[in-house]
Amino acid sequence: MMKQRDWRGVFPAITTPFRPDLSVDHEALAEHVSWLIETGCVGIVALGSLGEAQTLTSDEKIAILATCRRALSPNVPVIAGIAGLSTVGCVSLARRAVDVGCDGIMALPCYVYKGDWRETKAHYSAVIDATPLSCMLYNNPVAYGVDVTPDQVAELAQRHENLHAIKESSGDVRRVTALRERLGDRLAIFAGMDDMILESIPMGAVGWIAGLVNAFPEESVRLVELGLAGRMQEARELYEWFLPLLRLDTVPKFVQLIKLAQAETSHGSATVRPPRLELEGAELAEAQALIRSSIATRAAPAAAGTPLTARV
Repeated sequence: MMKQRDWRGVFPAITTPFRPDLSVDHEALAEHVSWLIETGCVGIVALGSLGEAQTLTSDEKIAILATCRRALSPNVPVIAGIAGLSTVGCVSLARRAVDVGCDGIMALPCYVYKGDWRETKAHYSAVIDATPLSCMLYNNPVAYGVDVTPDQVAELAQRHENLHAIKESSGDVRRVTALRERLGDRLAIFAGMDDMILESIPMGAVGWIAGLVNAFPEESVRLVELGLAGRMQEARELYEWFLPLLRLDTVPKFVQLIKLAQAETSHGSATVRPPRLELEGAELAEAQALIRSSIATRAAPAAAGTPLTARV
């Protein structure tokens, strides 16, 4: 059973690869998650916003989770993003995630309806209680319109023993400080926006649910390793190179941009499902120029498993 101590390091929020006919490409998915783990990532988070979960049917979601589970060693955590239009649907998805061998869940607010705290708490509690799996709470007020404050997080943590982590995506690093002040080590705190990881680690974050890691896993893992080791000067140098790419995760077309980065690094396709459309024209040219410039100035990646002292 996954424990709180297992929530540490880089967990990619994976994209969902599609074939030209927009069906899920399970062969590419299995290859992609295997590569991410080989390059040093700790576990996989599927079915998040970056995974275009809103465009997937329930059966497609379960098939994606099953593919990830089959592709990876049993000791690699597979985390299911749990979101939908209704609490009942989310509870059902969480239970089905158990059946296909997931190790944990990441609980999101319901889509569309933005409830008050009484309603939000009831939704989160229903999802967390739906399984015995280790759970991460996802707080992203910018994207989902629901903000769970540190006091409210503490209320949930007191109520649910299997709530072990939080993905904090408010964009305010002071939230990391406030969570630590309110909860101590009760929850593992993860940075949830790509361009806030190095600011979050000194304040107490121990992990990163990352997006650009789908194209640049070596750099993502190295950045977190350096930060957790307190080697901040080296980390800052890497961060300065990485930031233009990481900021692609914070704009409305982040899915298209991250998938484009995967295509440019030969680790995925730019294909997205409507209502999203692939970038074109000046927008595409500008994004390609940024990504290609970053690739051109990229340092040679270290081999997976190389000790930190030899990786930098």
